[in-house]
Amino acid sequence: MSQTKFLLSEDRLPTTWYNVVADLPKPLEPMLHPATREPVTPADLEPLFPPELIEQEFTTAPTVDIPGAVLDVYKQWRPSPLVRARRLEKALDTPARIYFKNEGVSPAGSHKPNTAIPQAYYNKQAGVERLTTETGAGQWGSSLALACSYFGLVCEVYMVKVSYQQKPYRRGLMETFGASVTASPSTLTAAGRAALAADPDSPGSLGLAISEAAEAAVMSNGTAKYALGSVLNHVLMHQTIIGQEAQLQMELAEDYPDILIGAAGGGSNFGGLVLPFLGEQLRGGRGVRAIAVEPASCPTLTTGAYEYDFGDTAGLTPMAKMHTLGHDFVPPSIHAGGLRYHGMSPIISALKDLDQLEARAVPQTACFEAGVTFARHEGIVPAPESTHAVRVAIDEALACKETGEAKSILFSLSGHGHFDMQAYIDYFAGKLTD
Repeated sequence: MSQTKFLLSEDRLPTTWYNVVADLPKPLEPMLHPATREPVTPADLEPLFPPELIEQEFTTAPTVDIPGAVLDVYKQWRPSPLVRARRLEKALDTPARIYFKNEGVSPAGSHKPNTAIPQAYYNKQAGVERLTTETGAGQWGSSLALACSYFGLVCEVYMVKVSYQQKPYRRGLMETFGASVTASPSTLTAAGRAALAADPDSPGSLGLAISEAAEAAVMSNGTAKYALGSVLNHVLMHQTIIGQEAQLQMELAEDYPDILIGAAGGGSNFGGLVLPFLGEQLRGGRGVRAIAVEPASCPTLTTGAYEYDFGDTAGLTPMAKMHTLGHDFVPPSIHAGGLRYHGMSPIISALKDLDQLEARAVPQTACFEAGVTFARHEGIVPAPESTHAVRVAIDEALACKETGEAKSILFSLSGHGHFDMQAYIDYFAGKLTD
């Protein structure tokens, strides 16, 4: 078969999200209340989330129906293409078959609208007027800004200060979609003011931006709710639209992945691709190698402890059992801002603990080298986050070249890098360090 793109028609768009919790061999450890350290109840989350999302956070049902209004928006870019990277294969002289799921085709340029759209929808249905959130590189903030514009909500984004300074065009995109964007740490919240008092030159972190956004929602007298772009169970469930489509598209390719690869910061992109395949594995079906790729400067899965920790810096959010570097850890100011998070999704952490997936940490310059190689052969400039998956996909393909094995490799191209060209300019100028 010489086909390059494997496309699904809109009538084959999955109509349910997949919930891997139903297939785990043991239940996830419960989140704990930050004050009492008792298991969190649905009522505890009401200041932050609307009822439907709270229900999804706790559900053990194997699937959840996707609302028609959400499907209507999804159809603007979904199903996204599955592409055989034939030119890259030839350049590497590998017997491996390399595929990528291109999530950069969404209006915001990444996978993040897959959960931003339903989160905005459920909040609108609950009568919420505005949403607060954090963003690192800006992909999540852009996506929630877009979703809020679709459903008539006010969007307030706390953007990690180093990314706010590095990525003005991503900030401009958020403002174009109608959001207000504030550099974090800011003077607008107690958490931000405390961080600035401790370090007036703080570059910020996702954990701190989460503290500010969550505080703003809680202090809104019920007019605002908080939206999170990764980590939580309902967020990963929304992202499984990626892997479910990929399963159908691999059938069109008459192939099945031996190796699945995704960049992992909080876990939503990686989980979105691999969870439907790991569900098959957990139910006794075909096995796969799933590799989560993280930055060497923020190696949560490869170095962090598997223990309870806060999801934010100020300790305002519930505690979760996860791989963590510590909620007060401030990662170096790498360009892959979406991967600068101290913790990992409880679902991904549990699967790692169950030996259902591997983790690999890679340095920044090696990732950009891979991103340039991919761009020059496949014509797509990957986001800095996505270059982590590209790096390991190339490494695995080269390993196949050494062994002569014709393995099938599928990775998630989580977003394009059109708003990240300064990072590539810095790479070419030799300014990036590991």
